[in-house]
Amino acid sequence: MSFVERHGLWSSEQKEAAARLKRIVEEQKLEVIRLSFPDQHGILRGKTLVASEALASLESGCTITTTMFAKDTSHKTVFPVFTSGGGFGMREMEGAADVLMVADPTSFRVLPWAPATGWLLCDVYFADGRPVPFATRNLYRSVLTKLSNRGYDFVAGLEVEFHIFKLEDARMAPEDAGQPGQPPEVSLLSHGYQYLTEQRYDQMEPVLEILRRDIVALGLPLRSIEVEFGPSQCEFTFAPRKGLEPADIMILFRSAVKQIAHRHGYHATFMCRPKLPNLFASGWHLHQSIVSRAGGENAFMSKGGDEVLSAFGKNYLGGLLKHARASAVFATPTINGYKRYRTYSLAPDRAIWGRDNRGVMVRVLGRADDPATRLENRIGEPAANPYLYMASQILSGLDGVDRKLDPGPSADTPYETQAEPLPKTLREAVIALKDDAFFRGALGAGFVDYYVHIKNAEIERFQAEVSDWEQREYFEMF
Repeated sequence: MSFVERHGLWSSEQKEAAARLKRIVEEQKLEVIRLSFPDQHGILRGKTLVASEALASLESGCTITTTMFAKDTSHKTVFPVFTSGGGFGMREMEGAADVLMVADPTSFRVLPWAPATGWLLCDVYFADGRPVPFATRNLYRSVLTKLSNRGYDFVAGLEVEFHIFKLEDARMAPEDAGQPGQPPEVSLLSHGYQYLTEQRYDQMEPVLEILRRDIVALGLPLRSIEVEFGPSQCEFTFAPRKGLEPADIMILFRSAVKQIAHRHGYHATFMCRPKLPNLFASGWHLHQSIVSRAGGENAFMSKGGDEVLSAFGKNYLGGLLKHARASAVFATPTINGYKRYRTYSLAPDRAIWGRDNRGVMVRVLGRADDPATRLENRIGEPAANPYLYMASQILSGLDGVDRKLDPGPSADTPYETQAEPLPKTLREAVIALKDDAFFRGALGAGFVDYYVHIKNAEIERFQAEVSDWEQREYFEMF
């Protein structure tokens, strides 16, 4: 028996998809297939196999080292992998041992920008068939299963802001390499400030059209392309999808945009607030609802009257607000992202909700008997790992439902309403997660401690650096 058969890893849908992809590989004469899994940061890692080897590995898996789970955002290994337990307290993680990437055949794509190339997302397993507990796609799938067992599906639509620049100097001299290396030198595609104007859109249209064609050809449900307020800033939105799919869409979209842009002489970044003059922060607004598996009815939709949300929806909203501080690290996992949380801006700074108000953390959209009723969480940055972001939303919301948490009244003056503040730094967010009993129970203490360790390694490197601010402030004065 194959590894997949022995451990019962594929559904009937995945088995049918595997047969289809084999036909596509043969019909389109694909030469290589990229096998990738999303790591703890939401970055794709993996291997490229020649097509015949990739097909042979579909049911047997493809090996990859466990050190992929030990790296921070500089790609440095921050766990002592050659000690007992590898720093994870698990024999399987010692010594840079192997785990198996097992393809999810339903994720198969043919890359429009890379000749004769296929693409597969993978889940990661130990040799005995257990999911690797640090693999975030596995974790999100387990949360979706909990929701499914209650008779519901998670539905999410994406609004993603990011920047695209003209690449002037890729900084590829040997001395520019490092962990991390020197960032590229770039120039603007538009001056910005003319939000949603035809003039600014047309200035960016050449690269936006390149991206649009390939994103649509990739099979992602693109809805709109917009120019944002800031220089060289834009937003892509995607139609709502159920379950695992919206998180996969985000992972594929980010990787696709960066690859396509680079091939055409541009640099795309999902960094929240790049350090360039006059730029504005980018956010990722997550539209979400819960629907019945039996009839597809939106569980957030109120029936008649003036209520914007059902009792279920209100309680779910209450859970999002209750756990906002502890879950912030999943929505905004970088040091840079917390520079977006500013008073009197289009970003939140406290855990509140409002009816169609863009200054709050959760914007409620809809009305009685409206099947499109949804919650737009505006807390996220575009660099967030979508599997962790969405898992944290579901877990928080369901806790609100179970405990019948009241979200309080709508905040019409979001930056004056008294409410619990969101973390102001990544360190504050990490501490909030570390000390949170709910997420330690919902995600497991092992995963929380693992994620805290990774984020603390990032923070400690940041604190060891001498910043431009320090140099300006103290070098001459003292």
